[in-house]
Amino acid sequence: MYSNLSEYSIVLSLPSLELPESSIFPAFIFGTITYFLILFCNLIVLLTIALNRNLHKPMYMLLFSMPVNDMMGATAFFPQLISSILSQNRSISYPACFLQALLIHFYGAGSLLILTAMAYDRYIAICCPLKYETIMTNYHLIKIIITVWLLDFSLIVTLLALLSRFKICRTIIADMYCNNPSLVKLVCEDTSISNYYGLFITVFLQGLSLLIVVFTYIQILVTCVRNKQSDAKSKALQTCGTHLIVFLFLECNAFFALIAHRFESVSPFLRRAFGVSVVVFPPILNPLIYGLKTKEIRQKILFFFHKKTSSS
Repeated sequence: MYSNLSEYSIVLSLPSLELPESSIFPAFIFGTITYFLILFCNLIVLLTIALNRNLHKPMYMLLFSMPVNDMMGATAFFPQLISSILSQNRSISYPACFLQALLIHFYGAGSLLILTAMAYDRYIAICCPLKYETIMTNYHLIKIIITVWLLDFSLIVTLLALLSRFKICRTIIADMYCNNPSLVKLVCEDTSISNYYGLFITVFLQGLSLLIVVFTYIQILVTCVRNKQSDAKSKALQTCGTHLIVFLFLECNAFFALIAHRFESVSPFLRRAFGVSVVVFPPILNPLIYGLKTKEIRQKILFFFHKKTSSS
């Protein structure tokens, strides 16, 4: 059993990557390129929205939070992974592990909350177009954004604060990165409160967001199907279909990765694969789906690069 003071010097072990010697350098290059691609694509969307006043509208200001959140999640995961690939050392200090878990959960909860807020915005825009200007005012928009980040912060800080009270007695992390379920497994004391609160967060965040997103997208679909204009139906399918697929992908993967820790019969490999997919695929796909596929953002990005090419 480690004391609270000595916990800061504890070195934990993450699962081995089991890479053959010949695959170490290619894996390092691939991981580095993937990380910088995520940063590049998300920064492009971020700067495009920030630097164009025409995009300072509710839809895009809510979208602005997405690349910030995705870059945080990718940065929590990739630098440590890339470093361990190159050094073939899967050790991590307890404070660094705790920080990684904090950022990973910030990212996961933030993704669900941001997608939920975006679904609400699209619902108002498509189902109540005449009231959109009066409902989605700057004041109301700021309240939504602050609520999203405050809820994210308060839920996750409480989750990790409950865990920080315990002394750990093990040093083997169960997942490919540090998270709350893996840290709970390092404790030999009674962690019932942390377990119950973790289950509450999972049900609250994923259940609430799923209900809101499904309800709003069904309403969007019904509204646009009733509209006899073919372009409106096409817009509905594009808006609902793409967003819903991304949301359900995140929802299902995150839910399985978290719940799998509560069942010993679940394959560790499968649990780790789902856990990694949560922090790898959304940060890659989100800027492409929510940014580059959005006509206004795509036009601004193409205009910017065309301008740079012409000037050079």
